[in-house]
Amino acid sequence: MGLEDGLPRDGGDLDAELSPAPHNPIEVTAVMHIVRIALAALMLSGGLAAAQTGRDVPPPASNANPSGQNPTAASVREDQLLRELNKLQGRVSIPDGKASMLEQPQGREWRSFREDWLPWIGGIAVVGMLLALFAFYFTKGRLRLEQSEESGVKIQRFNVFERFAHWLTASCFIVLAISGLNYIFGKRLLMPVIGPDAFAALSQWAKYAHNYLAWPFMIGIVCMLVVWLKDNIPNRIDLAWIKAGGGFLGDGHPSAYRFNAGQKMIFWIVVIGGALMSASGVVMLFPFSATDINGMQLTQVVHAVIGVLFIAVILAHIYIGSLGMEGAYDAMGSGEVDLAWARSHHDLWVEQQQAKTASGRQPAATRAVPAE
Repeated sequence: MGLEDGLPRDGGDLDAELSPAPHNPIEVTAVMHIVRIALAALMLSGGLAAAQTGRDVPPPASNANPSGQNPTAASVREDQLLRELNKLQGRVSIPDGKASMLEQPQGREWRSFREDWLPWIGGIAVVGMLLALFAFYFTKGRLRLEQSEESGVKIQRFNVFERFAHWLTASCFIVLAISGLNYIFGKRLLMPVIGPDAFAALSQWAKYAHNYLAWPFMIGIVCMLVVWLKDNIPNRIDLAWIKAGGGFLGDGHPSAYRFNAGQKMIFWIVVIGGALMSASGVVMLFPFSATDINGMQLTQVVHAVIGVLFIAVILAHIYIGSLGMEGAYDAMGSGEVDLAWARSHHDLWVEQQQAKTASGRQPAATRAVPAE
């Protein structure tokens, strides 16, 4: 047989005979299983070896710590930052730079004052004054008007403008006092009674009243300062009035001019306390306009402490001008008081007024004075 006899007759048959035979799928699958089993065996043997030696597989050389120490052991802690820097502050991209203040120790002190000290200060001042007034009333009683031949004769004590200024300041102060006490005691005493929703609505309206009525209150303080300043300068008569206890401790009434020593004390407390309350209140009405966060916290402390002491003093003033002394309310009610009452409590003032008139009974014009 020649060479030609062993070759195929056409090109197609030649390609078919020269191409490799196709692989068997069963054989390929078997080979892949064998490779997987071998890799699993290698990994298992490595893990067993590491477990026997008690060491984990070491991390790559690029992540290894050459010192062998904990990298966070020497990191700065929060309390250390507060001790050294007195604050924790970051960086912000918004216009309000105060937002970068994360924490400062003064805030903890203010929170302690607000939640712990202030309720005790306010409770002792206000409740203590109320208890003292009740005790005085039940032991001493109401100071009665002494009857005389002058009883029934009226003398002008206040004109319309002075009474308006007084009641403007007084009515605003009452609302300011109630809304301020709600700030201190509301969530402790009122919210458990009326519920959180009603308390939230009431507190919101109290805030509006507190903010807006502060302005007529300040106007009233200025009016009283202008009208009554020159008659509230202390003098030697006031020392004698104080030694005699103002007539509350003894049987007689010490002499006094337009204002006695007690009224002068009330006047200066109202003026000075009102000025401090007004200044601190304006700072809080426009927060961060005049001071930083520490100043705002200090302003709230001053406003709250003076406020509760102010309320305690005015409670005593209200008691004397209404329930504690007969005839005292007429000075602010109608503007006229009984001449016998005026001579008993302000005899030197009555003499001055009668000296201005020819009749010696009813003064033609009197100057404004605050009630007892």
